[in-house]
Amino acid sequence: MTLTTRARAVVQLTVDLVILTVREARLQVLLVVRGNEPYRDQLALPGGFVRKGEDILDAARRELAEETSLDGALDGTPLHLEQLRTYGAPERDPRGRIVSVAHLAIAPDLPVPVAGTDARSARWEPVESARHLAFDHDQILADGVERARSKLEYTTLATAFCRETFTIGELRQVYEVVWGQTLDPRNFNRKVTGTDGFVVPTGEKRIPETGRPASLYRPGPATTLSPPMLRATVDRPG
Repeated sequence: MTLTTRARAVVQLTVDLVILTVREARLQVLLVVRGNEPYRDQLALPGGFVRKGEDILDAARRELAEETSLDGALDGTPLHLEQLRTYGAPERDPRGRIVSVAHLAIAPDLPVPVAGTDARSARWEPVESARHLAFDHDQILADGVERARSKLEYTTLATAFCRETFTIGELRQVYEVVWGQTLDPRNFNRKVTGTDGFVVPTGEKRIPETGRPASLYRPGPATTLSPPMLRATVDRPG
């Protein structure tokens, strides 16, 4: 068989978005209800086709705005999108050979989304109840959540879920929500404040309606944690 007669696959490129936030003390993901076939009226991750001549990251930001009316910015700072994985199983999309570049973003308490062009509605959904999504989005979401959980172990990503200033208790809640584990407050406080560059005290305190004032911190200059802050129990390769 020659190159001129060999069957060639026509591949199209899409982007899918795993947008995670902490709302109401739960880890939640941004979902849309699809307005078009296939999987019309079914929950899915936001996403869509990459246009001709369009950069993949630009496509991801455009789809985020078009399907959810979130402009990809928080307090004027663009929402950081990082590539998660490429998904290209031959039968993943009934429309044909379609490869998707999934992106992950994490931010604190993002606003309520509003459905845009290709979505009938958009909403935040707790990750534990986000099931039976369109296409292979169950797997993409699971991979995104695991990436977020792993990054909390080795990086200072947890501060991305917090506001500009936060208490150690609020930071601990992020870990508990994302990991789904209860952490010892004293041990956590010791690890965080004892890790160089993780958090920096502001010198100010937050005075609650009840209880003692709590010291406020902001993110430090460190981007990695050494030693890492490992989950209590987790299955690891090998």
